Amino acid sequence: MGRSTTTTSFRCARALAPARTPTRIRLIARSLPRRYLLLPFLAVSCALLRHNWFPAKVFVGDTYCYFAGMTFAVAAILGHNTKTVLLFFVPQLVNFAYSFPQLLRVVPCPRHRMPGYLAATNQLTMSFADFDLAELPSLGRLVVRACRALRLAHVEELPGGRTRISNLTIINYALYKLGPMREDRLTAVLLAVQAACSAAALLVRYQLAGLLYDVVR
Repeated sequence: MGRSTTTTSFRCARALAPARTPTRIRLIARSLPRRYLLLPFLAVSCALLRHNWFPAKVFVGDTYCYFAGMTFAVAAILGHNTKTVLLFFVPQLVNFAYSFPQLLRVVPCPRHRMPGYLAATNQLTMSFADFDLAELPSLGRLVVRACRALRLAHVEELPGGRTRISNLTIINYALYKLGPMREDRLTAVLLAVQAACSAAALLVRYQLAGLLYDVVR
């Protein structure tokens, strides 16, 4: 939910930019229904985030996720900016592409891929999927070798001829690159990535788009 709050903050910041031209005024009027959805959603999400922050007192499940997804979709349709909204979800699209081998069962996918927990240090660490490399299809073996060669995941040989690979999610990738860390620090890292991608989305949409289009609204 921290990511949805961060994304919505950037979208609302752009929507609240001052109107200096007649065209901008017309666009603001057309985007009012989107604001009516996003501003209350942001207020609710900020209040919920306060209680969901480490150590969390409230757990956010599927109900909020479905609610957030529907809000983003409806706001994008009403605001006539569906392509722009996709730019804000680059981290989620990257996570989906990164997870693809496990989602397609090319590489074994455990039921839960959340990070592991180190009780001794109160830190989160990578979670793994272990398997017999020889039993994987050729595409699966290729994915494992590519992850090892390109350092896209932690691949380790286990006793008995088995292999294990860190689960293919952005959260596990962050833990792979940065090492074990407390939950609040990991959350801050992921939100910083989301904020950077949201800022880049605004840059691409309102600055670089002029290289391809004559009119950028």
